Amino acid sequence: MTPILQFGTSRFLQAHADLFVSEAMAEGRALGPITVVQSSGDPARRLRLEALAAPGGYPVIIKGLENGEAVQREVRVTSIVRALTTESDWPEIVRIAVEEAEIILSNTSDSGWSPQPADHLPDFAQGMSYPAKLTQLLLARFKAGCRPLTVMPAELIASNGDRLRDRVLELAGPLSADFSAWVSDEVVFANSLVDRIVSEALEPAGAVAEPYALWAIEEAAGLVLPCSHAAIKVVPDLERIEKLKLHILNLGHTYLVAGWLRRGGDKGRLVRGEMADAAIRTDLEDLYETEVLPTFLAAGYGADARDYVEVTLSRFANPFLVHRLSDIAQNHAEKIRRRIGAFREWSKGLGVDEDSQPRLKRICDEEAS
Repeated sequence: MTPILQFGTSRFLQAHADLFVSEAMAEGRALGPITVVQSSGDPARRLRLEALAAPGGYPVIIKGLENGEAVQREVRVTSIVRALTTESDWPEIVRIAVEEAEIILSNTSDSGWSPQPADHLPDFAQGMSYPAKLTQLLLARFKAGCRPLTVMPAELIASNGDRLRDRVLELAGPLSADFSAWVSDEVVFANSLVDRIVSEALEPAGAVAEPYALWAIEEAAGLVLPCSHAAIKVVPDLERIEKLKLHILNLGHTYLVAGWLRRGGDKGRLVRGEMADAAIRTDLEDLYETEVLPTFLAAGYGADARDYVEVTLSRFANPFLVHRLSDIAQNHAEKIRRRIGAFREWSKGLGVDEDSQPRLKRICDEEAS
């Protein structure tokens, strides 16, 4: 039995949620093991899929500074016991969703959430987006008369649970009014925020990550957690944590990528290399000071934001991580919209002068053109 059904095989999940569940299982503090599902159908990832569920697990190497001291340790992650793909294993995935799952967890690509023409088909098709595939699984569970469950997206999208619920309800309505009501009333869509720099993939499975880790989950009636772990925090409201993460750490990453692309985009360039360049680091520090922190001050949590900036700069400068700007640059346009464009909209709503953010404005204008 696998009470956790996970969509996504990213190195991030391998060193985050999957690792937490593995550590908690060893202490009897987890729901149980995981079935992981590859939803893209990419045959190039087949080896990774097989390795995730291999006997003995896969390695995660933790490198960095912890309480001021350099650490390096390897953890074996053994929480994944079954690995499937929607392309060929859909009937078995449906069975697990109906008979075993208590939580459906996801961390899919940005494009995986984008609406697709196949989304409105009455039955499953591989070309569906992740929300449409999830809708099909929930429909099967509803028809089987099964109890509700928790859906827990871990994508870096503000209010990700609310956003996923809205899309599922949009798709569920034409399928069945009773099903739509069941989704609305009985299924818990948890808002959550994940935070850990996972800099390298190991082959065929595994990852290298920093010591810092957070999984913040918003309180909700009927919420089921995958495990109990020191990195998991249940909070009454995610907004403050989301704003700090998205508009300081993630915004900083995207700002660095924009500058890197402007300079020609050397594929070997690392985040720590940017931090070692005095001019680039000074520019980023000034960006935070003059274009970012005033908005957090206007929102009423300037002190928290200033502390988070200091932590973020330290994490960026981690000398042990091979964190490539070329990796962060994936889906760059969408990241500009979510991390910088949304920040500027938030700033405007708080009465912050748009002209006080010239560098952020330039990035948005360049992307728009």
